[in-house]
Amino acid sequence: MGSDPIALPGLEAVVSGRCGEIELVAVYTQPDRPRGRGKKVVPNEIKTWALERDLPVYQPEKMGKAERLEIEAMAVDSILVMAYGHILSQKLIDTPRLGIWNLHTSLLPKYRGASPIQCAVASGDQETGVSLMKLVREMDAGPVLDVEKVGIGESDTALDVESRLADACAPLLVRGLPIAHGGEPELQEQDPAGVSFVRKLGKGDGELDFRAPAKVLARRINGLFPWPSTRANWGEVSIKIGLAGYQNERAEADPGTVLGLEDEGLKVACGDGVVFLKKLQRPGGKMLTAAEFLRGYDLPVGSVFESREMTELVTAEHVKG
Repeated sequence: MGSDPIALPGLEAVVSGRCGEIELVAVYTQPDRPRGRGKKVVPNEIKTWALERDLPVYQPEKMGKAERLEIEAMAVDSILVMAYGHILSQKLIDTPRLGIWNLHTSLLPKYRGASPIQCAVASGDQETGVSLMKLVREMDAGPVLDVEKVGIGESDTALDVESRLADACAPLLVRGLPIAHGGEPELQEQDPAGVSFVRKLGKGDGELDFRAPAKVLARRINGLFPWPSTRANWGEVSIKIGLAGYQNERAEADPGTVLGLEDEGLKVACGDGVVFLKKLQRPGGKMLTAAEFLRGYDLPVGSVFESREMTELVTAEHVKG
């Protein structure tokens, strides 16, 4: 069960036989939705992948009793879930003989919830990973069978890290699925003291407060790319930011002040240090390097980006959103 292409490397590991004698008998994914600028209704990458391999595809609008009975009739031993987008009932969780296993893109118990990749990058973590856990009703709270770790570089965006996490699912499943199907797997309960939560992100999370330290801004810019993306507001214009770096040097200017173009990018003063905006996009335009952007857009030295309050991304308690 999955609806995002991040699951494809793991699915390939299963159907290639690298996970032992485990047969993939069906794929559940979200219904076809309008996508792209033209809002054309097209299948997602999971459905396309499954159809190319002649696998049965099911696309219910919700997982109800009829869907549970359908799965029960298949007599599957287990279900693997990653980024599916449906809430699964306890009755469904109890249906497969060996339970439901979930791939979650954080090192649990850290970052339970909808945006673990973005928040790991935005928080300045140097490491994250994928956890293979047994699904329970409480969100991302199940015991963990195994993890596969990946590093986060200083200039990585969420998109960069997501690609590595997708690839990390394959070796994790190669190790973990045979154990999950082998009888009584040894599971590690999550430490309640280490639990944190992240919610679904929206456009409102893209505001930037240049009064904050430069490293906080750079990490947030990189962590929230490509979605929901951050923006620098100058007058009536909202400029989308695609990549950033920072230095701890002191700037003799108010936070948000444009200090000029350097090799590292557009230099902007912050509350502590300076941030370099490496890629920018004006409304209706394309994402460009800072040098390319400034060749077609007049943003004089001394211009001041507005500082706006930034939302909290990580909380100690679950907040719906």
